[in-house]
Amino acid sequence: MDNLALPTIGATLLAGVLAVAGTHAYSSGRAQHRELVDRLSHSGQPGPAGRRRRFAGIDRRVRRTGAGRRIELKLAATGLDLTPGEFLVHMAVAVAGLWLLASSVLAPFFGPVAGLVGLWSANAFLTWQRNRRIEAFIAQLPELSRVLANATRAGLALRTALSMAAEEMDAPAGDEIGRVAAQLAVGHSIEDALNELAERLPSRELVVLVTTLVLANRAGGAVVSSLQNLTRTLEERKETRREVRTQLSQVNVTAYTVPAIGLGSMLLIDTIEPGALDRVTGSFAGQVAVVVSMALYVLGFVAIRRISRIDV
Repeated sequence: MDNLALPTIGATLLAGVLAVAGTHAYSSGRAQHRELVDRLSHSGQPGPAGRRRRFAGIDRRVRRTGAGRRIELKLAATGLDLTPGEFLVHMAVAVAGLWLLASSVLAPFFGPVAGLVGLWSANAFLTWQRNRRIEAFIAQLPELSRVLANATRAGLALRTALSMAAEEMDAPAGDEIGRVAAQLAVGHSIEDALNELAERLPSRELVVLVTTLVLANRAGGAVVSSLQNLTRTLEERKETRREVRTQLSQVNVTAYTVPAIGLGSMLLIDTIEPGALDRVTGSFAGQVAVVVSMALYVLGFVAIRRISRIDV
């Protein structure tokens, strides 16, 4: 028995030491993994360097889902200094606030409706911010094409010309071309980096520029003359887009005025006759009438937006 006691105690102590060492190695590895994921996730995003990210645990869980990855791609295209976790938390707070505000000001029936409107508004805000960034990028494309043409005329390679354009151009073109230059520096091909840029900020003008650069890099040829011709074409398209946007500005304002009139009418009715919305939404027929009227306002908004959408 004495002969078995010493080996048993020794094996127990060894197992305890290995368990402690394994736990320490696992915890340190997990910490290093989280730090690496956070650094790689935020290194390509514009914004103040070194900002402490909030809701890191929520962000890691969100990024594992398909919806989280789609939100991350959309946020990358908007240029906002937000992570998917931060965006979802802010959206949840806004939806809860709208729900409580509509329930207290209008009627309890309008709480869920306001929550759905909040969800739609969050997605619409990302889409608007993305389109705004695309429009700003398109406005800089003639200058970008001119910078690349001057650089290639001076004998610089296309990779060097892109790096120089990233340093000289303002945001958002400077940030996006800087991301392309960073991808080229770590071994990505010019075609893959430029195609990813075209997918991130889709527009006809950018597709034309990317196609010109990819074909010139793949087959060679007169890159300078192609970029010069492209610069003139982009300038003309820029002016055409500006004229079309000016002509359609009144129609776009009308699309947002129609739903605003409906909301203002409800507030006016509830102000003139306090509790009117509570009585209307207290019955099934009233709820159906309210839902149908809201659907008609949404249909009018969508129809006006469709009519005013002209692709140039």
